[in-house]
Amino acid sequence: MRIPVFVSAPTSLNAEQDRFKKFIDRQLADLGLEPRALGRSDYPTQYPLREVMVIARHCSGGIILGFEQFYSRSGVVKRGTKEERKVESAVFPTPWNNLEAGILFSLRKPLLIFREKGISGGVFDAGVTDVFVHQLPSSANLIKKQKELREVLMTWRGRVAADYYGEERGQ
Repeated sequence: MRIPVFVSAPTSLNAEQDRFKKFIDRQLADLGLEPRALGRSDYPTQYPLREVMVIARHCSGGIILGFEQFYSRSGVVKRGTKEERKVESAVFPTPWNNLEAGILFSLRKPLLIFREKGISGGVFDAGVTDVFVHQLPSSANLIKKQKELREVLMTWRGRVAADYYGEERGQ
């Protein structure tokens, strides 16, 4: 029996994002973990946010994949405030990453967070959670970083197993 873990990732991915997502899925399978996600493994019977909570409660950990989902060539940050500034370009993840991470965090599930270059804000900012935010490697670096990523996943898997078997909850 594989241990269920929640994977927060958008359903629409570009080719490079899809390669990393498939890499993570293979690693999870190799580690005896079962990825669960709304719209991928599980489909809603009620409103989506409630379904995320239901799925997350049955998982023993979560991975947040902060992939770019919105790009803007220019913009204004904090418009109308003293901190207002113009930016040349900006990328944003799906807002569901932050919602799902918040649910998993509130359930005290072990989190593993990855982000593409340029992704920031919310759960992707350093120090927001007790979790280190990992930079996603490019496709060209994925093979080179494979061992490093495997070690990160194995460390996290240990915490996931402890949650699954009740060791972190004092059961």
